[in-house]
Amino acid sequence: MVDPGAFYKISYGLYIVSSGDRDKGNGFISNTVFQVTSEPAKFAACCNKENYTSEFIIRTAAFSVSVLDRDASSDLISRFGYRSGKEINKMDGLDLSYGVTGVPIVLNDSIAWLELSVEDIIDAGTHNIFIGRLVSSSVIDGEKEPLTYSYYRQVKKGIAPKNAPTYIDPGKYIKSSGEGLYKQYRCPICGYIYDERTEGKRFSDLPSDWICPVCGCEKSEFVETNQ
Repeated sequence: MVDPGAFYKISYGLYIVSSGDRDKGNGFISNTVFQVTSEPAKFAACCNKENYTSEFIIRTAAFSVSVLDRDASSDLISRFGYRSGKEINKMDGLDLSYGVTGVPIVLNDSIAWLELSVEDIIDAGTHNIFIGRLVSSSVIDGEKEPLTYSYYRQVKKGIAPKNAPTYIDPGKYIKSSGEGLYKQYRCPICGYIYDERTEGKRFSDLPSDWICPVCGCEKSEFVETNQ
């Protein structure tokens, strides 16, 4: 028996991992950034091999990590978590800084950042784990709280993007709520689940202009989950 609830007890932060240069950069939302050594300071970031940013990290051998503020906007999370850099310029219009390695650092809704030089790449199957030596870092706002994955799920009602190592297919483990009882509806873009039991309101009673709180997808695009 596998209880996915146990997965959510593992503590994570939420970050923007970026790479590239002044001409072209890209980034993605990550909840798997962690420190692996202190002397010298090294950090790891896990990235799906199909993620566009992976190509940038391999090419530049460097990446940055922006620690998101707990009140980070859903627009920023949607841009980096559910849009492809092959389709849009994720860095367009953002407040950026460039580190000594030349990689872009996202400052929007960030409370701190790290810049790292890749020293090792571990093949983890669907993902690469990039081990980076700390090159530089800075605290932007020491008073604000960092955004945790737990807060993102419980308060912001978000889920991990499909390419994330912590993504769980909602149809794989969630049990049926019963015919004629409360239903659940899934966002086809980001996977957010609207649960009528949890929300205390029928999906059909939501206004027609209601949108997904995570990625902004329209209500009409939601599909009832087959559970």
